[in-house]
Amino acid sequence: MNPTISESNLLGDRTVLTTAALKELNTRSTLKGLIRFTAHLLILGVSGYLWGTNFGHNWAIAVPALVIYGYSLAAMFAPLHECSHRTAFENNTLNDFVCWFAGVLSFYNGAFYRRYHKWHHRYVQNLEKDPELSDPMPKNLGEYLWTISGLPWWWSKVTTHIRVALGQVEDYPYISEEARAEVIRSTRLQLAVYGVAILVSIAVQKPWFVMYWLFPLFVAQPILRGYLFAEHTGCSHDDNPLTNTRSVMTLFPMQFIMWNMPFHAEHHMYPSIPFHQLPAAHEQIKQYLAHVDSGYIKVNLDIATKLV
Repeated sequence: MNPTISESNLLGDRTVLTTAALKELNTRSTLKGLIRFTAHLLILGVSGYLWGTNFGHNWAIAVPALVIYGYSLAAMFAPLHECSHRTAFENNTLNDFVCWFAGVLSFYNGAFYRRYHKWHHRYVQNLEKDPELSDPMPKNLGEYLWTISGLPWWWSKVTTHIRVALGQVEDYPYISEEARAEVIRSTRLQLAVYGVAILVSIAVQKPWFVMYWLFPLFVAQPILRGYLFAEHTGCSHDDNPLTNTRSVMTLFPMQFIMWNMPFHAEHHMYPSIPFHQLPAAHEQIKQYLAHVDSGYIKVNLDIATKLV
């Protein structure tokens, strides 16, 4: 038996790795976090520049740049997610700031998401308690395409942000009374940032807000929806992390921009493992995972085919 594997793995519990192996994998690195976040911002900046400077006359460059730029915005969900676990950096203040900033770019709220996501991990695939399952699952191909379009997500985000900003948080059980003020304040500040961006665009009579944020994020949102849809769909509805989550072997660009989160089963088994250690964790436990698939297109095609 692999010395990093505990004999209790056959029970499907959270002690697959030995204490020593987990301790090594749990090591956070501010340097690696900053390098990945800087690279993400660089991709965002270069693709955004190519989109803006080629728009209207060189579509052969503008269109691919738009897709890359838009998905770089949407994929800010990845550092938001990593920082919500406070595993991207060794400093929790830095984790919380990047979580909020990445949320502004991806239209999530960091303070809200951290509480929401904690419940997702606690009750993953629990039909009654997992907040990710609060929206009905598609029952046919039309509903699947509607979900993947991102339009329901946009509506949910707009209405949720407004409700929270107005202080209406009673319907979110994962937001404790102690956390309510912080979440409300954080959401109001985020909406204020959007408001300022809109006012600046109007003042200079340039469509900057739409061209460099709203439209690119709208175009690329279906890619993120397909990515997220693959994480648990078709997996078991129980508390076994070996069977209730899917890892997807994907191309390096996707793995990079999503901060190694395609190794999602590994992440759910051990949420304390930082992004840069997930490939190593995968090598140690992959033979015990029920769902390790190849490619997000294939996973989504398999899901869609079953709905026809």
